[in-house]
Amino acid sequence: MHPAASVIFFTTASGAGYGLLFLLGLAGAGGLVPAGLGLGLTGLALALGLITAGLLASTFHLGHPERAWRAMSQWRSSWLSREGLAAVVTYLPAGLFAIGWVCLGRTDGVWAVLGLLAALGAVVTVACTGMIYASLATIRQWRHPLTVPVYLAIALYTGGLWMALLTAVFGGEAGVFLWLTVAAGIAVAALKLAYWRSVDTGAPAATAGTATGLGGLGRVRLLEAPTTSRNYVMREMGYRIARKHARKLRVIAGGLGIGLALALLLAAAAVGTASVAVPMLLLAALAGSAGAVVERWLFFAEATHVVTTYYGAEAA
Repeated sequence: MHPAASVIFFTTASGAGYGLLFLLGLAGAGGLVPAGLGLGLTGLALALGLITAGLLASTFHLGHPERAWRAMSQWRSSWLSREGLAAVVTYLPAGLFAIGWVCLGRTDGVWAVLGLLAALGAVVTVACTGMIYASLATIRQWRHPLTVPVYLAIALYTGGLWMALLTAVFGGEAGVFLWLTVAAGIAVAALKLAYWRSVDTGAPAATAGTATGLGGLGRVRLLEAPTTSRNYVMREMGYRIARKHARKLRVIAGGLGIGLALALLLAAAAVGTASVAVPMLLLAALAGSAGAVVERWLFFAEATHVVTTYYGAEAA
């Protein structure tokens, strides 16, 4: 599949924003961080800013962005509609929680309930985003049991990287979020390795033989292309990346997003001094976010749509 920049930015930016919102909601409700203006304003502005920027970027991939609001009308059958609806609904408790924290300095009582609802909304929205892809039977790399867990884990991990930085700067249980993020990073690495191993060795969803119904006669190969020039289907659905390049990018995603980021997190924990730890945590957050972008690009680039079997691919 063609890796559209708008969709990659949407899934990574909003994922990190929802991960950060989830942690802020839990931390505020649980009293793990002080209800001070600095952390509340910076953290919630960053979380809601990433979410909003990601959601706006997602409309750029639509043929008519001005009609994006209509996508929510099909929530009974469409995971895209459910995602849009969940995203909009989550803004309500998140916005009220932000008012209580930033304007009133309160994260207890009813404000704590709003924080928990915002955290729940963040989880539901990211799960719906993953299900948009996991529900597509035509792309075997997406219709995979690990697609949604990976989306959730990466959101928690990237959000956790920023949360660890914020608590180091503004105060709170920084150690809790630092080690939670380390655990989330290890979980992401385990899930992605299992996912890559599975899609590399799994059986194709379709072959040229099953697509044409001629498989019983022997090996089916394309005699002549169906078109004389590349069309929209071939550009969008027939994007290919060489396996050797995919392996290199997997190493970059893992090495940059997990290896380097976790090393910086552990170094910051060992140092302890805020003036030294904060720059390390910032670099860790940037490295983890960059690794997430590479991982998401690969998620799209390595996907093969069954329609490509009609355009010369022997399997998909």
